Formats: sequence, C-alpha cells, structure tokens
Amino acid sequence: MTLSPDEFIRRFLLHVLPKGFHRIRHYGLLAGPTRKAHIERARKLLGVTPPPAAVPDEPEDTRPPCPCCGGRMVVIETFERWCPARAPPYSVISTGTITP
Repeated sequence: MTLSPDEFIRRFLLHVLPKGFHRIRHYGLLAGPTRKAHIERARKLLGVTPPPAAVPDEPEDTRPPCPCCGGRMVVIETFERWCPARAPPYSVISTGTITP
C-alpha cells in the first residue's frame, strides 16, 4: 500500500497518546498469571471447543543468541576452565621466516 506523506502521518499519529495519558498493555482477559484460566472460562461460557494441543514439528533451538545480531550461534569448540586456548603451531619455511 502506498500512502501520501500526510495520510501516513495522520495514521501514525492515531497511535500516539496525548500528553498525560499512559498506555495500559496488560489489561483484560490476557493479563496476568490467570490468562489460561480466563481464556478457558470464556470458551466454556461461549460453548467453544478448545483448540487441539499443538505439537511442535521442530525441536526448540537451544543454541545461544548472538549478542550483536540476535541470530543463533554455532558452537565450534568449547574450552575447559583449566585449559587456556592456544594459538595454532608455527611452521618454519626454508627461507628462515616463521609463519603462522
């Protein structure tokens, strides 16, 4: 959808609260630790059958998130606490220079 700048700003400002007002995010049926009980009671009062239990197709991803981008990191190697990481061995070329 393409909007004119005026229409975009008008629609955007519909979501901005006036000065002195506070947005309440956690209110109603989906609020607090009794969320499941409230939804279950509402379904019972409305005569709606509960949805079937969802079975996850894929196992949960337990890889840690990257601190920079949030993507999942792949662990290549872990070091024990008492073993410091070491650099790769150096090789001596016939010219006598040491290269990593």
